[in-house]
Amino acid sequence: MMDGFAQHLSQTLDGIRDEGLFKSEMVIGSPQQGEVSVGGRTMVNLCANNYLGLANDPEVVEASIRALEKYGSGMASVRFICGTHELHKALEQTVARYLEKDDAILFGSCFDANGGIFETLLGPEDAVISDTLNHASIIDGVRLSKARRYRFHTSDMDDLRLQLQAAEDDGARFKLIVTDGVFSMDGYIAKLPEICDLAEDYKAAVLIDECHATGHLGDKGKGTPALTGAGNRVDIISGTFGKTLGGAMGGFIAGPQAVVDLLRQRARPYLFSNALPPSVAAGAIKAIEIAEKADDRRATLDRHTKRFRSALAEAGFDLVPGETPIIPVMLHDAVKAQGMAKALQDKGVLVSAFSFPVVPKGKARIRTQMSAGLTDDNISFAIDAFISAGKDLGAI
Repeated sequence: MMDGFAQHLSQTLDGIRDEGLFKSEMVIGSPQQGEVSVGGRTMVNLCANNYLGLANDPEVVEASIRALEKYGSGMASVRFICGTHELHKALEQTVARYLEKDDAILFGSCFDANGGIFETLLGPEDAVISDTLNHASIIDGVRLSKARRYRFHTSDMDDLRLQLQAAEDDGARFKLIVTDGVFSMDGYIAKLPEICDLAEDYKAAVLIDECHATGHLGDKGKGTPALTGAGNRVDIISGTFGKTLGGAMGGFIAGPQAVVDLLRQRARPYLFSNALPPSVAAGAIKAIEIAEKADDRRATLDRHTKRFRSALAEAGFDLVPGETPIIPVMLHDAVKAQGMAKALQDKGVLVSAFSFPVVPKGKARIRTQMSAGLTDDNISFAIDAFISAGKDLGAI
């Protein structure tokens, strides 16, 4: 049986390669920062989620090292048995204070957080109204719940109203609107004030995934609620420590006390996963402390974003409109996107091509991401490399 099964898997992999969709991993031999070592070559990194450049920040590293030396490598337990450390509680309190919520709860990743919340909070009598471009973790989390599912087109408030009305007409007990705060593949910012208006009209709650926003967008890095003016009208926030806030690992849910308390009792990824290492918690606490005061880093990030976007648009690249540090360069064809990524890597710029199933077919792209850890010279180098590769491949 295994021979036939293995042959089937090999044929599937061949098909992925033939379509130009095969994803190869680039092995980095240096800290995650603006310039990284790949195969012995130094490359300018435009594909990390390291928005404030904190992944290798000396203060974050030192906080992690101190906790590692003092408390060891890990807890060897889930939270509810003997895996809850005082640093876990300190980090939860820090997140709650930072995002102005009653409490917060930690998960192994935001994928786990999103995977556990819908099944815990909602039953078959309830409704989830989800944006069509939401992250895979939200899609999977919604599928795990028994709630009725409704989808609305991104940024289309008329469609959201229609879906809310449909849920109302179907007799939904409770309604939960869920959206990315910033959409990871496109860089779009959700229309949170308008979403919250509709939530109030239909007595719905609002949950947002802030993985690509917390720490670097809005006042003090408090994310899209602060950026858009929605503020505390957003009920529940999911997020990560694996991007702006230190770049290590771990996710969280922040929200009303009852939500957090029920997640502690019933969220399966929380109950059945090992607790975060204390060293990771210590690094995340320090990263939040830095991010809250990092107006200088946010200004650098904004400067890089505007300069890079303007230069590529002027050169003739097809860019997804936006204002966040996520700048997708559209190639549309998967093979062409892979070729562009390879050409840029050959020129010393580390990027990654994204194609189906990460994005819809025909929407292949190079997703570039700016970082405060990049220098002005890094940005100049990357612009020149993009223009050269684009001309070589006929992309511009």
